[in-house]
Amino acid sequence: MTEREWLSTEDWYASLPSVYLAAGGLITDSSGRVLLVKPSYRPYWLFPGGVVETNEAPHLGCEREVSEEVGLRVSAGRLLVSDWVPADDERPRANVYFLFDCGTYDADVPIRLQEEELVDYAFVTPDEGVGMLSSASAARLPAALQARAAGTTRYLAGSRPLDADVAR
Repeated sequence: MTEREWLSTEDWYASLPSVYLAAGGLITDSSGRVLLVKPSYRPYWLFPGGVVETNEAPHLGCEREVSEEVGLRVSAGRLLVSDWVPADDERPRANVYFLFDCGTYDADVPIRLQEEELVDYAFVTPDEGVGMLSSASAARLPAALQARAAGTTRYLAGSRPLDADVAR
């Protein structure tokens, strides 16, 4: 019997696929309008949030990013949406996006934009928001609002709900 060669733990972990992690916050005003931000580096609007740092929990990344981007100290509440997005021509790795419930604020809450990355913000109706977001983010908005209303979490695969015709 020959002795089997085993990968070291370090080599085994290095051989596994990896993903990008990002987290954002669903923030609404008392009339149900959604806070979106306009980055200087994209043609579309985004939820406040961003990339999760190494060894940072997604909910903490959401809180940090919202604070950095719009100056609001939020507590990331329930996870509303988790979206797995496959790699594509722009992204060499898959992305997992977490959208947390970050509460409701008055529309006149003071917003302080992170000027290095953002050029504008707005509280918009959900219908307006869907038209302002990228196609991936646009799918997250109604899913997040439905999850918030139902007290649940929605899982999207490729920015599509599993109850849609998702390739398996």
